[in-house]
Amino acid sequence: MRVTTAQRFDRPSLMMAGLNKQADTLQTQIATGSKIAAPSDSATGWQQLSGLKRAGADDKAYDANIKTAQALLGETESALDAVTTQLQRAKAFAVQANNGTLPPEARASILKDVEAIITDLLGVANRQDSRGHPLFGGATGDTAFARQDDGSIAYVGGEDGMSIPIGDGQSIAATETGARAFGGIAGKDGETDMFAILASLAAALAPGAEADAIETAMDDLDVALSQVETTRASIGARAFRLDLEAERVTDAGIAREARRSGIEDVDTSEAITQLQKTLTVLQATQASFTKLTSLSLFDYLR
Repeated sequence: MRVTTAQRFDRPSLMMAGLNKQADTLQTQIATGSKIAAPSDSATGWQQLSGLKRAGADDKAYDANIKTAQALLGETESALDAVTTQLQRAKAFAVQANNGTLPPEARASILKDVEAIITDLLGVANRQDSRGHPLFGGATGDTAFARQDDGSIAYVGGEDGMSIPIGDGQSIAATETGARAFGGIAGKDGETDMFAILASLAAALAPGAEADAIETAMDDLDVALSQVETTRASIGARAFRLDLEAERVTDAGIAREARRSGIEDVDTSEAITQLQKTLTVLQATQASFTKLTSLSLFDYLR
């Protein structure tokens, strides 16, 4: 048998180098709490963690969007509630005015109240959201409603509401356009809108107006109120959907964290035990190597 000096050194040296590397890795894992610090530690694990990180970043953005959409829908609901209140007041004034024995001064007072309602509703319809955008102006409108040269009020906002992404391939209309909320009303004399109905009521209160004009305005106000309530129901349904999406994002985050922990996190107790075993083996190997290197080849052959 041929035994060389290199053979006596190489194998123990490689073994000690491997044990040192293993001990260093375990010490790093214990210190950082992570099993994977680089792709070389686990290519598959690194790839999975990268995917989880991307999904987490996406859901973080979706969560922020959901909160924004919830806030916008809340502002829209508040505005629609104010519209409902004012339309109900206008209906009550119309009922009061629809009395043939009402004196002219009382009708004039009601007319002023209706005109004040129109002014208030114009302010509500042009209300800005928390970002400074017109709440009912659509995605591209600078304002929602404006008075025209003839004194009428018309919608001048965008055609579509603001759509916000809340998930992969999913989005929601976080606002409602004034055209859909307050326009397209099927009145007794054809399609109309909230402001035109109120203008008709105001005209019906003026001296010399047709006797049945107030009744027509009353019927149209009922349709306008119904449309606003339908819009509020749509807002409520969207808000409920956002609640579900918020829960989904939360549940996905919990599941993703559990999966990440299983891939990346170190079992500290197990790692310490493994480190102690590795160091014990390393010390034994070093002791054996020391004894081995103290022998000469002649001692080995003897």
